[in-house]
Formats: sequence, structure tokens, C-alpha cells
Amino acid sequence: MQGKQVLLTGGTGGLGLGVTPTLLARGAQVTIAYTGAQSVERLKGLLTPADFARTRFVSTDLTDEALVQRLVDGMERIDALIHLVGGFSMGKTHEYSLEQWHKDFELNLTTTFLVCKHSLRRMLGQGYGRIVTLGSRGAVEPGAELAAYSASKAGVVALTQAIAEETKGTNITANVVLPSIIDTPANRRAMGSDNADRWVKPESLAEVICFLASEAARDLRGAIIPVYGSI
Repeated sequence: MQGKQVLLTGGTGGLGLGVTPTLLARGAQVTIAYTGAQSVERLKGLLTPADFARTRFVSTDLTDEALVQRLVDGMERIDALIHLVGGFSMGKTHEYSLEQWHKDFELNLTTTFLVCKHSLRRMLGQGYGRIVTLGSRGAVEPGAELAAYSASKAGVVALTQAIAEETKGTNITANVVLPSIIDTPANRRAMGSDNADRWVKPESLAEVICFLASEAARDLRGAIIPVYGSI
């Protein structure tokens, strides 16, 4: 990925702390969309001066289409989009509020649609691009109290596959990764660490994501890649 221009959303989050260094190690130039300044400082602590020189941070709201368009058009080109932004939630369907339902879909699906829409527009003009989205095991194996989360992530899968169909015959690909539980500090705090050795490591997931974002993945399109660890 030497010299490739990558738009990475969620690059300062738990998974992003694995993906960002992996992209930089492969020679990419990375634009990271973020919302929290504190998370940026945490990531900066992991970067070398050389890495930092190839990393650009942009504070933005990915639910606002005008801001997403500005983010995308502010890049010289977009060789790859890696969209990690999303959120997990639980609740019994009959008790779930419509407000929370809309919030889940906006965070998980609407942001995916907006960044894919505008990145794809640029990629079609370039004649090259790689789109990698983040679904969830829940998208294909919905569980109790996960209706909104699973449904919104299933939408991410369908959206990604639709883009893959639309871009057949081009050098643009779109694929989606389905992780199970990711071994992040937040998940350890929420669920304890007794079974963390069976969870997916961010660095392991990053290898899969970065392959899909590379030129080598030219023949993979519309793939749903399960990365479940030992669970």
C-alpha cells in the first residue's frame, strides 16, 4: 500500500489502534476522521514521527452529509476507504425506544452510506478504489436483545454487497468484515477478561482489513469475511 491514500473512520477507537499502525507500516498515507480529541492523543502516543508525518486528522460529524462530502473532497485522492465507525447496543425489542432505534441506524448504517457514497464518487472518477466496511457477527447470527444492532449491521452488509455489484467491471471493490467480540479495553471493562484470549485481536483483524484495502484484493468483491477468533 506504499503511497496509497486511505480514508479511515474510527481510526482512533479500539479497533483503529490496531488498524492505523498496520496501514502506516504498509506505507499508506492515512486521513483519520474523528470526533474525540482525547482518543486522538491516545493514538498519537503509538505513532513514530515518521508515521505521524503520514497521518492527517480531521474532526467531523459523519452523520452530516455536507461535512462528509467536504472530508472526501478535501483529499487529493481516495485509494481506499476503511469505515470502522459504529456502535453497539442491547435491549429487548418490546422495550426498545424508537429514538434509540433511529440512533443505532444512523451511527451504524447512515454513516456507512454517506462515506461510501462520496468515496465511491471519487473512486469512479479515478478508476480505482477499495472499500472495506465493518459489519458484525450479529448481522448474520442475530441474538436476543440485539434487534437494532443486528438489523443495522445487516444493512451494512447489504449496502456493501450492492456497491460490489454496481462496480463490477471496474477496478473498484467493496467487501465487508464480520468480527465477533474484539479484544479492546472497552470490551474488557464491559464483559470482563476471563474469555478475552478467545476474542479477536485488533491487530489480527487489521491484517484482514488492510489486505482487503490493498491492490492484492482486486478479485474479491462483495465478500462477507467472518473473523470470529475462537468463539
